[in-house]
Amino acid sequence: MRMIFRCDPQLADHLPRPVAARTALPDWLRAMPSKAHSEIHGRDIRTVKQCPPFVDAMAYGVMVLLPCDVVVDRGAFSWNWDIPEPATSGHPRAPLSFHVAAQLAGAPFAEGTQAAIKFNSFWTIEVEPGWSLFATHPVNRDELPFHLISGLVDADRFHDGGINFPAIWTQPDFSGVLPKGTPVAQCFAVPRTAPQLVFESFDEAHREAYSKTVADVLAAPNVYRKHFRARRGRAS
Repeated sequence: MRMIFRCDPQLADHLPRPVAARTALPDWLRAMPSKAHSEIHGRDIRTVKQCPPFVDAMAYGVMVLLPCDVVVDRGAFSWNWDIPEPATSGHPRAPLSFHVAAQLAGAPFAEGTQAAIKFNSFWTIEVEPGWSLFATHPVNRDELPFHLISGLVDADRFHDGGINFPAIWTQPDFSGVLPKGTPVAQCFAVPRTAPQLVFESFDEAHREAYSKTVADVLAAPNVYRKHFRARRGRAS
């Protein structure tokens, strides 16, 4: 699978490139202890830092990054980003734009008259034929002061225009800087063909395998990591 990112030639030296999500794991995950004491268990237990599905989800796909510092003061957004005039007609220069509140009417995440922010795209994204691009909030990153609205784009066909990323600002009292390089969207390619759903009852072999797997997982740590977790490839 290849994902091709293209940008305006005038901006190529001014934009942070999208990165493999595994290289953008947050500091809080690195600092998290591997074990913590549980009063319920009466002993130390493993934290989610040792849960491969939790970490692998955060490390999957590609992160699109904020291209410059954005200053936020209780809902007011500003930036000082000195970039050249793009060579491409209709190309944005601002890192953010907005969706008016009416566009969210009836959605459970709508916040009254509050507009949604939109992270403007400075990269076009092309995936291979038959695949689409799924964009979502950076996985397990609830510390970010916004929450991205997930979207699915047929980026094997739509790849000559930017894919923008709408989000709800979730911390109205936030004052500070959203720094350049902040992950704003986690993207990965997904096949467009719908899966065939098959339903079966356990036969004897599956019952035995289920019981053995559960017993193994309960008997020792890291069973999934050692025996089931697939080796992750390294993209170039």
